Amino acid sequence: MVEKNDGPIGVMLADANPLVLSAMSEIFERDPRFSLVATSATAEGFLGTVMRVPVQIGVIDWDLPVLGGAKLIEVLREYENAPRFVVYGDQARDLPRLAMSAGAAGFASRSGEVENLLTTCADVAAGKMVFPFVDIRDLQADPIQSLSRKERVMLEALSKGLTNRQLSAELGISLNTVKFHLSNLYDKLSVKNRAQAIAFYYSSRLTEGSKSSK
Repeated sequence: MVEKNDGPIGVMLADANPLVLSAMSEIFERDPRFSLVATSATAEGFLGTVMRVPVQIGVIDWDLPVLGGAKLIEVLREYENAPRFVVYGDQARDLPRLAMSAGAAGFASRSGEVENLLTTCADVAAGKMVFPFVDIRDLQADPIQSLSRKERVMLEALSKGLTNRQLSAELGISLNTVKFHLSNLYDKLSVKNRAQAIAFYYSSRLTEGSKSSK
């Protein structure tokens, strides 16, 4: 993560809606606590900038094209100088829980006061986690959240119907490593074979999709 300093908090904004992006830019530029580093309308634009320029806080739209907020957070999760993320979105879509699960550090509702977004960003920059009420039991009840990044990649590849040998080629690992990861995967998901693991994967995606659409 980007180290804290005594100057203004470096912020980058990313939102697909140009009106929202413009309004947010104005708000952050007026607040002396922050230094607006850059803006982007896409996840790829955000990614390209933060890989070159230090940013402490990234305020992002969950539905950011093309990667989306969850994938953007995942891609940057292991980057040493990754910003801390605040998702700015619709609370009614269960986004606080999804954002927390993805690895964001905070959530601010678009329907809330503007000051709440600024305060959330300042608190996240200070090292806090800032979310509206989220039932932690929901996170703990989802075995997908217990998987490592490699195991998630393995499960996604498995869902395409790939054989062990194809998984080995696709992921660039040995057959023994494939078997090792699959064994751990089955244990964590409490399934006995790849067919059950694939069924679990698609069932989980359908459940998440139905929650998101509410």
